Amino acid sequence: MDDQDDTLRSRARGGGCPQIVVARHAGYCYGVERALRLTEEAVRTAEGPVATLGPIIHNPTVVRRLEERGARMVEDVAHASEGTLVVRTHGVPPEAVGEARRRGLHVVDATCPFVAVAQRKAAELREAGYLVVILGERDHPEVVGLQGFAGPEAVVVEDADGLRPSLVCGRRVGVVVQTTQSREHLADVVAALAPLARETLVFNTICDATEKRQTAACELAGQVDAVVVVGGRNSANTARLAKLCREIEPRTFHIETAAELRPEWVRGCRRIGVTAGASTPEDEIEATIRALERLCEPAAGE
Repeated sequence: MDDQDDTLRSRARGGGCPQIVVARHAGYCYGVERALRLTEEAVRTAEGPVATLGPIIHNPTVVRRLEERGARMVEDVAHASEGTLVVRTHGVPPEAVGEARRRGLHVVDATCPFVAVAQRKAAELREAGYLVVILGERDHPEVVGLQGFAGPEAVVVEDADGLRPSLVCGRRVGVVVQTTQSREHLADVVAALAPLARETLVFNTICDATEKRQTAACELAGQVDAVVVVGGRNSANTARLAKLCREIEPRTFHIETAAELRPEWVRGCRRIGVTAGASTPEDEIEATIRALERLCEPAAGE
């Protein structure tokens, strides 16, 4: 949905119903669309079973649909004994791909191109002798994959407070960033490193789609009475959208499906905002809009 113009999409039904406004950038990004396309092509054309190494994207509904079509999910390479293994969009450590090929599996690499750039930069920094600092969520699969490229000495920090001066003081430090982080977090980490490191080389590997969605979500939150954020709860970029919106509009609600919506969330609202993470399909956004319209119908007769 990155081809929208610079205006917010809105739907107003009249009769006293609130206006529903959709963020100008919401839903699938290029990396997600590419990963799903590669997975679906593998299901159609591969000889033998197809598996994804971890959930291909962080959206339970989409993962379930793919399983129904024949792409089962495995958490470990050892659980895929034959056929095709699709690398999730978040990427994996290089050792996992090497192990899959040693086992004779056909590997389809669906790593998001933005994530792949971060992986390459992490490897370059390691090879050049830098201590690699990864800004990201410690247990997120993208960050686990980056650690594999950055080496065992790499340091993961979730914010500037996570930096240990004793580890970076006087060192040549290189920074890479989980693609769904915010520029503000990166700026804080760089500012904290500046007086400590002997040299700091920073690669801003935050992806364009993430920045667009965060900017659009904040813009939306400032113009509505409530915000509904649609997407998987295990999706880092969706959770960050909800956090950013909540800082501006406290009446912000993160849902995975339209069935979770509650009438009291939007009672008394004149404008309701809807945004969605980069792994949220258009049909889930549309289902949320329709459900909000139904929730608000009784107010029209008051």
